[in-house]
This record gives sequence, structure tokens and C-alpha cells, in this order.
Amino acid sequence: MQSPFRTRVKICCISSIAEAQTAIQLGADALGLVGRMPSGPGVVADELAAQVVQATPPPIATFMLTSETTVADIVAHQRRVGANTIQLVDAVPADTYTQLKALLPAVKLVQVIHVIDERTIDEALLAVQLGADALLLDSGNPNLVVKELGGTGRIHNWQVSRRIVEQSSVPVFLAGGLNEGNVREAIETVRPFGLDICSGVRTNGQLDAQKLEVFIKLVQQLA
Repeated sequence: MQSPFRTRVKICCISSIAEAQTAIQLGADALGLVGRMPSGPGVVADELAAQVVQATPPPIATFMLTSETTVADIVAHQRRVGANTIQLVDAVPADTYTQLKALLPAVKLVQVIHVIDERTIDEALLAVQLGADALLLDSGNPNLVVKELGGTGRIHNWQVSRRIVEQSSVPVFLAGGLNEGNVREAIETVRPFGLDICSGVRTNGQLDAQKLEVFIKLVQQLA
């Protein structure tokens, strides 16, 4: 069972260098840059994502969200953007993690697991066994005709997420419908390594510094 010293905060859907700077100044541990997706908000061009990566100082992590599922396409995407973490939002073949680590040894791999029912637990633990460096539990549905791979603004069954956290040997981030009103319950129920938030700290699609400051202060108080 994970016992993080403090709950990390990843701000996703970063759409500009200015948003990145605001997130960092207010205490974000990581930034999420959304690549091409079949659906959902926050997509930015690879060129802009690369600029944000270059402007982000260590130790802030940069997560590149990719819907690519082949090793060649994932590697090409990472090389265009330069992020130090790849967030795989869709399922990938079993040998993908090993191949990516051989080609991109300095880059961490975070596998998104869309929590639908208790069968998700086995899916999550398999990704860990195959080589994922961390998991991110979200509320999408990859089984739809047009896949939902994140950015839904919905919460999922946190009891299932808690069981994944308890059994995972790697860090687990929680995403999906988080905001200042439910962050305490989310942390107390799931006990994740980190939280991933997009719409909950935005107003009319733009990062809202006031909402973000309140959210991060709440997380810090619960550490």
C-alpha cells in the first residue's frame, strides 16, 4: 500500500507557456500536454507542447498524453515534443513498455487505466507487471465507437481505485471529475500518489489561477 509523504498535483490540458508558468508558480508538480485524441478537451499542437516542455524547469515533470498505440508512433510523438514522461491513454500491446524503455531510457511511462468495473483491477496490475512506471486512473471509456480517453470531467468508482492503489507497486495518480469540493474525499478514499486535474481548475476553458490556488492549498492541507 502506498504512503506518499504528500499528494502530488498534476495540472492537465496546459494550453500555453503562460498557463504552464501559472501552474508552476502555484505549486504544480507536473504538467499535462494533450496530443491528438479521438475526443475530449485540451488538445495542443506538438509544436506548442514542445515549447512548453522547453520552458518548464526541473524538477517539474512534463507528461505528453498520446493516443498512439504503436511503438514507432509513440516514439515519434515523444521526439517531437520532448516530454520527460509519456502518458499512454489507450491500451497498448504487451511488449510496448519494454520496447519504449529500450528506445527512450530516460523517459517514464504512465499507463492510463479507465476505471469501468472491478475487472479494471486486473488490467491495472498487468500494466505494472509489463513495465509501466506509474498508473493514472481516469473515467474514460475506450469501448465506445468514438473512444473516450480522458477529459470527461466525471468521477468513477473510487472504491475500485482504492483497491488498485493498495495492490500497485508503482505510484498511482487519480483523475476524473476532481475539484475543490471533492478533493478531500478523493484523497481520503483512494490515497493516491498524486491527483490529475483539468476542468476542475478552469473557467470557460482557461486555467483559473484562483481555483487552482484553492485546490492546491486544500491538497497541501491534507498532506
